Amino acid sequence: MHKPQTTPVAILDFEPRHAAKFRELNEEWITRYFVMEEADHKSLGDPQGYILGEGGYILMAEYNQEIVGTCALIHEGNGIYELAKMAVTPKAQGLKIGKLLGEAAIQKAREAGAVKVYLVSNRRLETALNLYKRLGFVEVPMPPSIYERADIKMEIEL
Repeated sequence: MHKPQTTPVAILDFEPRHAAKFRELNEEWITRYFVMEEADHKSLGDPQGYILGEGGYILMAEYNQEIVGTCALIHEGNGIYELAKMAVTPKAQGLKIGKLLGEAAIQKAREAGAVKVYLVSNRRLETALNLYKRLGFVEVPMPPSIYERADIKMEIEL
């Protein structure tokens, strides 16, 4: 049972000092449900080159002076971003950190002039899918993905 939240969650822009935590948080959930794939190694191993250097963004969630969550917006061009690499450490789940990260990412995409944000996920991740629906994402046809684990695509028009 979680104690009542007394300190607010801060959503921070990624800084180089966050790179190890970005990788750790994502490896934690991916390896719990799936296996690390080549595309995971690329983006998690080089967030500067793979995400930030391509016009994307990474957000970090801090709670009690500890980084406990993250998500990325990968710039696809033409005003389209992929919401990716969303992770919240198990000990901080239930604090609505995923919702805060998702809302902040959508706002960041709007500020960047995005017209659409999409994501790919897996139907086993029901908690995540419910969060995405509450954020306004709707399911769309699933094209081939660089991730074997992806079996659902959702998007939101901005």
